[in-house]
Amino acid sequence: MRQRTRYSLLLIFALLAALAVALILRKNAPPEVARLLPESDAILYFDLKPIRLATRFDRSPVAHSPDYQRFIDATGIVFERDLDAVALSLHRMDDPDGPNGPVAYSEVFEGRFDGTRLARYLASIAAARESYAGHTIYTIPIFDSAVLLPTSGTKPTRYLRVTQLGYDTLAASNTPTAEQIHSILDRYRASASPFAGSSLLEARYRDVPLLSSAWAIGYIGLPFSENGHITAFGLQLPMPEDTTFVASLRFTTAIHLRIDEILPNEAAAEQSTQALTALLNLFRSFQDLQFNLHRSGGEPLSQDAVLHQAIDSIKIQQQKDRTILTAVLPLDLLKQLTNASASSSTQP
Repeated sequence: MRQRTRYSLLLIFALLAALAVALILRKNAPPEVARLLPESDAILYFDLKPIRLATRFDRSPVAHSPDYQRFIDATGIVFERDLDAVALSLHRMDDPDGPNGPVAYSEVFEGRFDGTRLARYLASIAAARESYAGHTIYTIPIFDSAVLLPTSGTKPTRYLRVTQLGYDTLAASNTPTAEQIHSILDRYRASASPFAGSSLLEARYRDVPLLSSAWAIGYIGLPFSENGHITAFGLQLPMPEDTTFVASLRFTTAIHLRIDEILPNEAAAEQSTQALTALLNLFRSFQDLQFNLHRSGGEPLSQDAVLHQAIDSIKIQQQKDRTILTAVLPLDLLKQLTNASASSSTQP
């Protein structure tokens, strides 16, 4: 009897240990919307819940475009209110002058959706439908960067493929072929595994800091590249467009930003660190000059002071083969930017 009891206890402990390991693996696994993405050159992820909680941007009045308002009226979905998480994959295009430009996108959205109303709306604007893996893929024509009904008589510049994965999950892709949307559906069937995901996610997600609400990995310069280099605000940064990055945002009492630039070796990391530090010092000099001019002119300094504080918090350092930029951004800066965006969008 005692031996059977001992075996029973060992079995219970083994099951509990297996459950604990499974929970730990699941907790440390990438978010499901990111695991569903196809192979790509870069991945971006946003958990909108902490951003919404911190800024209340969903409560700010926003003027909607006619196309977006028609979408809301037909589906009942308001993205700033109903969207909880989104993951995007960026695909480099062989022809940067093609209809997609240099980059095409695949996306997975998680939130609160009325599937019946959404399916009815997608069917009403779709130019074609395809059944794949038990799901309907709607092919929607895109005219001049806007979704229009195919009765306009003009030739679409490209197509957007959209499918409903589940009651709370949508997927879309504007790539030239259906390969990427098919890959998302294939991954959805195996999404229970915490180890599923693209090769880029498998290689770099371990570098994303724990509890990051927004992050990006891969060749993040893709949308911002020009003539083979990354540009920001019209300024060319001292790094090629195929530089590998891991960037993240964590929300606590402030916004913690970290960007890792991964270089081939320590010498390249040292060179990049020196170049970026010199660029940061130059930018700080211009920012100090502008701040002092506003102060001497008696202009309001609340927003300038917050931005000045954020710039002062930037640190650039080298760690082996990496150049690491960190900054602490006040939540007030995010709130000001959100409120300014909402105010400008409601202007007639």
